[in-house]
Amino acid sequence: MNYQNKSIRGKFKIVLSVGDESGIGPEIILKALCSNDIPKNIDILIVGSKRNLGETYKKLISLGIKNIADPDNYQIYDMKIPFDIQQPKKSYGNASFYYLKKAIDIVQECPNSALVTGPICKKSWAMAGHYYSGQTEILAGACQAKNVGMLFTAKSPITGWRFNTLLATTHIPLAEVPKQLSTHLVHSKLDLLSRFCKNYIENPLLKVAGLNPHAGEEGILGSEEKDWINNAVIEWSKKNQEVQLLGPISPDTCWNSSAQAWRDIKAPKHDGILAMYHDQGLIPIKVIALNYSVNTTLGLSFIRTSPDHGTGFDIAGKGLAQSQSMVEAIKTAFELSISSNLFDTH
Repeated sequence: MNYQNKSIRGKFKIVLSVGDESGIGPEIILKALCSNDIPKNIDILIVGSKRNLGETYKKLISLGIKNIADPDNYQIYDMKIPFDIQQPKKSYGNASFYYLKKAIDIVQECPNSALVTGPICKKSWAMAGHYYSGQTEILAGACQAKNVGMLFTAKSPITGWRFNTLLATTHIPLAEVPKQLSTHLVHSKLDLLSRFCKNYIENPLLKVAGLNPHAGEEGILGSEEKDWINNAVIEWSKKNQEVQLLGPISPDTCWNSSAQAWRDIKAPKHDGILAMYHDQGLIPIKVIALNYSVNTTLGLSFIRTSPDHGTGFDIAGKGLAQSQSMVEAIKTAFELSISSNLFDTH
């Protein structure tokens, strides 16, 4: 099937970069595309190796898995990246890097499209000479975006409420977090989060998690809140009075209301939380939302989503990978695109 640069008339295009093919990326894509939850009025293009996808399909069929999409029925941008059998990890990393680069190019060329990325291995990228802390940095560079953010979003299948957590800092050592945080950084992330939430509600309610236990407890358990975070929250709130902003809130209670809103339609709702560092935000969202959480990058010129898990090397090729997060990533890419001001603009 020939690759088409433009979407089929009347359909929205989703470009799927398969990620590291030695992981579960190809498996979860083929499983997800068979889900009844995938919107029907979308045009799917997969960027990866047609040979690998075909082999994955045959392997899953041999394992007795029936609900699996046949890659021959989909458009595939078949990239034949040189493979060194002596250095497979490096080769898979190199291929996944160029799959992402090509997928970005396609989305930037195609109006009304969005990008969904499969999991990659940062170590394999480094082995191949691509020194980036993640896909977000490549995306930001491609879009020449100065202010980007890693948002984890999930739509409750129980209440329909959308659960949003944005990270102020991402893939850095925990010891580096206090050094990287600043008033400017907090303000810029709150700008991103409020802009995102305003796609759904005119006057969003946002929360800011404290950095220290009990949000520092007036300097006893850490001084950052007392020294500058409190003032940073107040300053931003004064400039953005259409947004209700709470915080900094003790991190051990900040997400309690999220758990309630996820399962109880009558519970009070909030629209977004700003977490200070990676695990502070990821632990509650993965516990509360389970496999429904999706990673999306704010601040780009197009919508990009990804499953909230890694490559799953330990279960690759065994047919055990769950595809719900990939299903949600595809659904969310479509939903966010048509509800945001990015639709029909690139």
